Amino acid sequence: MRTASLLLGWALGACGSPGEGEVTVYAAASLRDALAEAIDARPGGGDVHLNLGSSGDLARQIVAGGRADLFLSADELELDRVERAGLVEAGTRRRWLGNALVVVVPADAPAVDGAFDLSSVGRLSIAHPEAVPAGRYARAWLESQGLWNSLRERVLPGVDVRAALAAVESGAAGAGIVYRTDAARSKRVKVVRVVPAGEGPAIVYAAAAIRGCGPAARALLEHLVSARSAVIFARHGFETP
Repeated sequence: MRTASLLLGWALGACGSPGEGEVTVYAAASLRDALAEAIDARPGGGDVHLNLGSSGDLARQIVAGGRADLFLSADELELDRVERAGLVEAGTRRRWLGNALVVVVPADAPAVDGAFDLSSVGRLSIAHPEAVPAGRYARAWLESQGLWNSLRERVLPGVDVRAALAAVESGAAGAGIVYRTDAARSKRVKVVRVVPAGEGPAIVYAAAAIRGCGPAARALLEHLVSARSAVIFARHGFETP
């Protein structure tokens, strides 16, 4: 893998200013595996530094002066925040990928006859609904089903969607609502319900270059949104144009 470093979350802060040909990418945690593969498949060289975390935290870092060249957000709202701050390079914003929500339980949980009943769960793990796109999507779906008010006191909020998945994997939560792509990579959970398209909110990943980025960053963005990369993201379960 050609990534020179991997920075995780707000606690480690932003990257320093990269050298010529280096690109710093702030990306939603749910993109981790597919993004690494797509970056490895790019033509050309140069180091890519990844800062992975919740899109809300990443947007706040960028607005506060974090040294990002690209922002790959799990929703459009967080990219809107960065654009309102005047930090998006003109003409580079793209509606990029789609995903789906699933309900997961620990892999060794008893089999369920019929539809899985969320009201029977002691603790429900989702990404933080006030700060993380996956959590906002999960809350919106629960509200549409008339379940949010009865479940909100049992919600275990995660710092990002991977943390929400980890809570179910460890048994800290009896069930969780995560992205289909994250559930697919885990052998410690099983999917008991898929939120059908049209029943849940439209999940849209958005991408853009950050103002002042160099040619290497713009070239990487074009690669990531290309048909060649779409094959990689589709293999990881993302919906592509």
